[in-house]
Amino acid sequence: MQDRGTGAENKVRESTPPSARQIAAVATGNALEFYDFTIYAYFARQIGETFFPSHSPFVSLMGSLAAFGIGFVGRPIGAVLIGAYGDRAGRKPAMLLSFALMGAAILLLAFTPSFAAIGVTAPAIVVIARLLQGIAVGGDVGPTTAFLLESAPAERRGFYTSLQYSTQGVSTLLGGLIGFALSSVLGAHDLVLYGWRIAFLAGALILPIGFVIRRSLPETLHQDAPAPEDVQAAQPWRAMVLGFLMLGGATIGFYVLAYLTTYASTVLHMKTNVSFGATIAFGVANIISGTLSGILSDRIGRWPVMVFPRVLLILAIYPGFALIVHNRDAVTLLGVAFGLGFLNQMSVAGFVALSESLPKSMRSVLLATVYALAITLFGGTTQLGVTWLLHLTGNAMAPAWYYLVGAVANLIAVILMRETAPVVLRRRAMEQAGARRLIF
Repeated sequence: MQDRGTGAENKVRESTPPSARQIAAVATGNALEFYDFTIYAYFARQIGETFFPSHSPFVSLMGSLAAFGIGFVGRPIGAVLIGAYGDRAGRKPAMLLSFALMGAAILLLAFTPSFAAIGVTAPAIVVIARLLQGIAVGGDVGPTTAFLLESAPAERRGFYTSLQYSTQGVSTLLGGLIGFALSSVLGAHDLVLYGWRIAFLAGALILPIGFVIRRSLPETLHQDAPAPEDVQAAQPWRAMVLGFLMLGGATIGFYVLAYLTTYASTVLHMKTNVSFGATIAFGVANIISGTLSGILSDRIGRWPVMVFPRVLLILAIYPGFALIVHNRDAVTLLGVAFGLGFLNQMSVAGFVALSESLPKSMRSVLLATVYALAITLFGGTTQLGVTWLLHLTGNAMAPAWYYLVGAVANLIAVILMRETAPVVLRRRAMEQAGARRLIF
């Protein structure tokens, strides 16, 4: 039986923050996982022409986006299987497994011949590869987030856990930069022929590095129980339901903004490289806002950081899209993408609160499952829904309507979520103790 040491030794071990190299390993791996999953969305039009050719650009794009949505179907499968594996075998082996699956899927996508070369076999392979990608990224979220939360000191859990989201911003930024570079040096025909494949292979080349680094991580599953001031999930089902609504609303916002690249080029008829600028601005906003949200939630609590930026977002969505449609220039597109992206990702504090509200023994699988279900139902359908709504109404403001519904649902959920930040819980405990002393 493993010697777990004395209580004093364990307390010291728990209060020691993870090394910068360990955090970098998790952050890098997470960014790569999401880059490889979401890069598909940024080249949806080119992939549609490659694997789902049609005389109608709308039909071709819808076929590509439908295959994109298949990846979200795999997320709950990965969440349950790999998430449960992370609670049983450990966070590290679960992260390594998801990394290996992602590597196989991305290579399969990058090297699949076009529809013109092998017929219907090509889109069939794309669907299988997207399903594998979904299983990989769905299974990675739970173990990765659990590791970040469990390895962080209590007073900095918000910051460390927020890295799950801010590194997704890194993946968005990388996708935008690569898309901008490729669309600037390649013509439209070459982007369809091989440009999008270069973007996929760029992620595949870095995956082995992240895999090797992750192998050096310590295990956090079997560390001692958290300190008494931590939230111990008295009502995990309540947290899961509210977390599902919160993540669903934030996901709609994320994928509407990620759709700006396709929206700007196909609906507003802006240049392709300018359209990719929206993805770059959105990625930068995600990195800054996600990290800031975690830091502020450690200082003033999760609840105010969840709620107040969401109110501002609801007020800004319609005017922001109206400006894009009216001006149709690069400055407006980038400014609105950054501003809405910044406010949207301030909801990261809610993800931290959800993570803290789940029991450690089931944190990986429960967190991964709630996240995957929300992402599948809302993320996998958002771009399809927006494209269909645009086609049905012919109104360029349709994405704003879709976005507003998600933002309102998110606001209702975060208002009902409970405060979990240790700094706030300690203050409340001290105030209650002081009140009892005055009474007695």
